[in-house]
Amino acid sequence: MSRYRPRTLALELSMIAVALLVGFPVYVLVNLAVRPASDNSSPISPTSSPTLDNFSQAWQQGALGGALANSLLVTASSVVIVLAVSSLAAYPLARITARWSRGTYLLVLLGLVLPFQLASLPLYQTMRDLGLLGTPWALVLFYSGLQVPFTVFLYVGFLRAMPRDFEDAALIDGCTPLQGYRYVVLPMLKPITVTALVLNTVAVWNDFFTPLLYLSGSAQQTMPVAIAGFVGQYVTDWNLIFAALVISILPVLLIYFLLQRSIINGFAGGLRG
Repeated sequence: MSRYRPRTLALELSMIAVALLVGFPVYVLVNLAVRPASDNSSPISPTSSPTLDNFSQAWQQGALGGALANSLLVTASSVVIVLAVSSLAAYPLARITARWSRGTYLLVLLGLVLPFQLASLPLYQTMRDLGLLGTPWALVLFYSGLQVPFTVFLYVGFLRAMPRDFEDAALIDGCTPLQGYRYVVLPMLKPITVTALVLNTVAVWNDFFTPLLYLSGSAQQTMPVAIAGFVGQYVTDWNLIFAALVISILPVLLIYFLLQRSIINGFAGGLRG
């Protein structure tokens, strides 16, 4: 049997300290979200009379219902398109060793180097010419292009480390390359797909600048923009802001808890790949 050593105690204390450090902002967030507006005590002090009125007020005053629906629509549509396009593009880039394949891959990776802010003005003009300004579909189109280079980079790295034996066997049995990808390669991409899903979902869901730019002047808004509306020039109701933040993170937490096992396995498999 392994003995309990001082090193084990130090490791446990370090993990507890890290857990407290990570959990402290969450405690402050929830503590202020359930605090009445009349309570002016320290944010660290536990709320003596918690209330759920802040959530209903934030929901009504910030029109969070529509903002939540827009965020879900934009995030789900964008992530599905990004995963589908990136996995299909990464497969030939990883398997074909021709010069054009390497050149195309380097061209895709330029999207990781060049900041999208450089193209903000032409992209805005393009969205205006397409008649998409003020609609969630402008954001879907934007994110579908913005997140592809990074996702292709993840898929290509995973595919290059994955053996070709199974797909070669499928091709010998008469499968076309597309059928081999669909029935053999795609199921084996589950670890990196889950990893890419999590990273893209967080990036799209939390983005503030792009919805502010493309949805400005319309009744459409996403959760980050709706929450920012609680901040005024002279008055800021922090209790409603924190309540809205709690509402905003609940869908992401729900998805995490539902897919917790797959997410952990996906990160582990993606890192090994």
